[in-house]
Amino acid sequence: MKKRAIFLDRDDTLIVNIPYLGDASQVTLISGAIEAVQYWKSEGWLLVLVSNQSGVGRGLITKEQVAEVNREMYRQLGIDEFDGEYMCYAAPGDPYGSEERKPSPIMLQQAAEEMGIDLAASYMIGDKDIDVECGHNAGCKSIFVLTGQPGDGQELAKNQADFVAENVGQAADWVREQSE
Repeated sequence: MKKRAIFLDRDDTLIVNIPYLGDASQVTLISGAIEAVQYWKSEGWLLVLVSNQSGVGRGLITKEQVAEVNREMYRQLGIDEFDGEYMCYAAPGDPYGSEERKPSPIMLQQAAEEMGIDLAASYMIGDKDIDVECGHNAGCKSIFVLTGQPGDGQELAKNQADFVAENVGQAADWVREQSE
């Protein structure tokens, strides 16, 4: 039997976005993140981190710094790690790896294949239009959280998302309602 998953963007979805964050001491969780993760874990959802980290491709941070930030995020969330972690380190337009960047569904499809995930029974949650588009491109339901920076694409994301949430905690409440 295939499993269901919650695919989560990192920056401005789970943690406050500091552009090209490479210092784990600056990790601050978004309101509602702990409760959301605890709920999904208790209900048996697979949790999969899906993030574009172009700072690596731009030479501004290293893969190890991204990993340190992720470890600190997990520590603050009260867990060892998510069930899966899929990162695209390519900068936009980079000929090596940029085809994986969200809104491409490649990272979600790869996770589904490797982890036995039913994409149609899963959710993609993020703060940008590319997160909403990525989820839909993969066949998931998409939730747009309003914890990101206002900018281009927000109205599009609000209109295309299956649900618009104040934060990831409210997204978890909506997933709970859909699952009952």
